[in-house]
Amino acid sequence: MNRRDLLLAGLAGTSLMGLPRLALAAPEPQLLTVSKRVLEVKGKPATVYGLTGPGGKPGLSMMLGEHFRVRVKNDTDSDTIIHWHGLTPPFGQDGVAMYGQPAIPPGGTLDYDFANTRSGTHWMHSHMGLQEQQLLAAPLIVQEVKEPLFDDQEHVVMLHDFTFRNPLEILAELQGGGGAHAGHAMQGMDHSQMNHSGSGEATMTGMAGGMGMLNDIVFDAYLANDRTLDDPEVVSVEKGGTIRLRIINGAAASNMWIDLGALEGELIAVDGNAIYPMKGTLFPIAMAQRADVRLKIPAEGGAFPVLFRPEGLKDRTGIILSTKGATVPKLASEGETTPALDLAQERLYRAVAKLPQEPVNRTEMLMLTGGEKNYLWGLNGEANPSQPLFTMRQGERIAVMMHNMTGMAHPMHLHGHYFKVMALGNTVIDGALRDVVLVPPMETVTIVFDADNPGSWPFHCHHAYHMHSGMMGTVGYTSAA
Repeated sequence: MNRRDLLLAGLAGTSLMGLPRLALAAPEPQLLTVSKRVLEVKGKPATVYGLTGPGGKPGLSMMLGEHFRVRVKNDTDSDTIIHWHGLTPPFGQDGVAMYGQPAIPPGGTLDYDFANTRSGTHWMHSHMGLQEQQLLAAPLIVQEVKEPLFDDQEHVVMLHDFTFRNPLEILAELQGGGGAHAGHAMQGMDHSQMNHSGSGEATMTGMAGGMGMLNDIVFDAYLANDRTLDDPEVVSVEKGGTIRLRIINGAAASNMWIDLGALEGELIAVDGNAIYPMKGTLFPIAMAQRADVRLKIPAEGGAFPVLFRPEGLKDRTGIILSTKGATVPKLASEGETTPALDLAQERLYRAVAKLPQEPVNRTEMLMLTGGEKNYLWGLNGEANPSQPLFTMRQGERIAVMMHNMTGMAHPMHLHGHYFKVMALGNTVIDGALRDVVLVPPMETVTIVFDADNPGSWPFHCHHAYHMHSGMMGTVGYTSAA
C-alpha cells in the first residue's frame, strides 16, 4: 500500500488491512476581536468600541453551509459578550450573559460553535450594559452564493446614533426623572409635531387620545459607516450597473427612514429574509432591523446621495453612490423634519418563504407598558418580569399579540426564532418573516412563530434604554403545554 492509498482510505472513512481511520482536524475558529478605538466625529475625538474579524475589517462575512466557528477575544478592560442578531443558534450560544453563557472578562476568550442555517443581512452586537450605544456592533453577512446573481456589487451600510456622553449617565438621568424624556409626562398642552431636540428635549408628536414621543435621547450625530455627512463615504459604482445595499440599523434609540433621493429602488429583503420586491424611494427601518435595497444606476452616471433620516428630526446621515468622474455634492447635515415611522409599508410586505400550513396552538397577549416620568418600562405591567412571559412546548405554533399601551414605539425582538407578521391591528396579513417588528404607540401587532429551538430566550424592546429600564422578559420551553 502506498501513501496515496493510505490517504484516500482515511478520507473515505474506511480502513484497509486494519489501519485506523484518519481523523480530520476541525478548522481553526475565525477570530473576532473586541477592542477600543478612537473615532473622530464632527472634529472631536471619541473613544468607542470596535469589533473586527480576520483581516482587521469590521464584523464577519461567511457562506451559508459553513459551520459557525468563532472565537471572541476581549481586548478591552470591561466584561462583554456578543449576540449574533439574525442567527438562531442553540440555547447557550446566543451571546447573552446569564442565558446559558458567561460574560467574557477582560483579556478572555469565548468560543462559539454551531451549525448555522440562516443566510442574509444580519449583525452582531454587545448584549452587555449599554456597550451597543458605544458602537460595539458590526455586520454579520451570510451569503448563499459566492458571486451575486443579480447585482454588479454589494455594499454594507451600518447606521448608528452617536453621543459624546457616557450612556450610563444618560440612563441615570432618564431614570431620575430628567433628561429628554422628562417632558413626556407633561399634560394639557398640544405638543403636536414639536421639535425640541436643539434645546435638549425630546421630539414629540400628536397622538390619538394623548401625546406621543418619537425620541427621548438627544444625540450629537448620526453615522453611516462611522461617518457623518460632513465627510460621507463615497461608494464607486458603474454607469448602468446595479448595487445591493445591505443596510443595518445599529442605532441604540433611533428609528430611521431610508431616503433614496433621485433613485427608485427595490426593497428585496427585511431582517435577512426575502420579500417580493417592493419599489419605492422611501423605506422605514426601525432599530435593529435590516433592509436590502437594490438600486439601478442611470446609464448617464452621476453622484447619488442615499440618506438615512431619524424620525422626528431634521438630522440626517448618508452615503454617496458615484460613478467615475462625477461631481460629488456637499450635503447639509440637516434637512426637512422627518415624519414618524408607521406600519403602512409593513402591511404590504409579503415573504417569499412560507410557513407550513399548520394551525396556531394558542395566542399569548403581551402588553407593552410603562414609560412615565420615572422612565420605568415593562411587559404586562412589570419591569424585568422574573417569571417567563409564557412557556411553550416544542412543536407548537404560538401567536403573540403585542399591544403597545405606551406613548412611544417599541421595536420588539425575539431571540432564537424568526416570526411572521400575522396581523396589524384587526387586519390579518400574510406578512414578512422578521426578528424585529415595530409596535407603534397604542397599536397592536400580532406575530406567529414555531417553537423549534428549546431554551430560555429573551423577548425585549431593542431601544437600548427601554430594555435596560425594564422592557425585557423571557419565553421558555416546558415539557407540558
